[in-house]
Amino acid sequence: MDTVTSRDGTRIAFWRSGGGPPLLLVHGATADHTTTWRFVLPAFQQHFTVYAMDRRWRGGSGDAPTYALQREAEDVAAVVDRVGEPVSVLGHSYGGLAAIEAALLTPNLHRLVLYESVPLRGADGYQPGIIEQLEALRDAGDVEGVLVAMYRDLVAMPAEEIALLRAQRAAWDTRLRNVPSLPRELRGEAGYVFVPERFAAMRTPTLLLVGGESPQREWDNARGVAAALPDARVVALPGQQHAAMYTAPELFVREVLRFLEA
Repeated sequence: MDTVTSRDGTRIAFWRSGGGPPLLLVHGATADHTTTWRFVLPAFQQHFTVYAMDRRWRGGSGDAPTYALQREAEDVAAVVDRVGEPVSVLGHSYGGLAAIEAALLTPNLHRLVLYESVPLRGADGYQPGIIEQLEALRDAGDVEGVLVAMYRDLVAMPAEEIALLRAQRAAWDTRLRNVPSLPRELRGEAGYVFVPERFAAMRTPTLLLVGGESPQREWDNARGVAAALPDARVVALPGQQHAAMYTAPELFVREVLRFLEA
């Protein structure tokens, strides 16, 4: 494990493995560096020097008294800049939202892969009162209920994908431990609005991955973001939704490599 100090003084941990050009992995809301990437990490290590970070609050990373999505973007940029050469970044879900914001903070991004990450308007994906409902479950001690409800009602993940995640017991236990951090991140996403003009000068080649069976809003988001970026494309993962790293790791790796090694 290595660490870097983010702009607000928070310690951010990351792990290095493999060999080749650098690739930073940024996990989503419920995960840490050990969960999201475990099925695809061996393949990436054959092509890249992989830097897998723990986002703030979880794993080896620290936290701060106040929270904002911008702090997460600064964390990603801090790890990128620590590497010392242009870095490709792969972000899943909320991790990808932090990653695209980090692209505005560092000149050292080589390529960017975002898997169902960036909402055009975050609030559009949230039913009224859903965050408060999840907090009520958390406060009642039903942390597993929080996870299941979030995946089912917010992510629109099918029951079989939720069952797959639950069956991976060690990783599921990690997700349960991360439940207390979810409301603040959900609020960060719900308050997010993608402003195309902010990214008009962003020259980083960007791939937006979408599950072929994902809800229409994921397609609308990806296409809207791609249309605003100078160099971006949208690619479907056939038969998949929000968890292709687990449900179709070979397909996921193939599409990522096709873009990063082009």
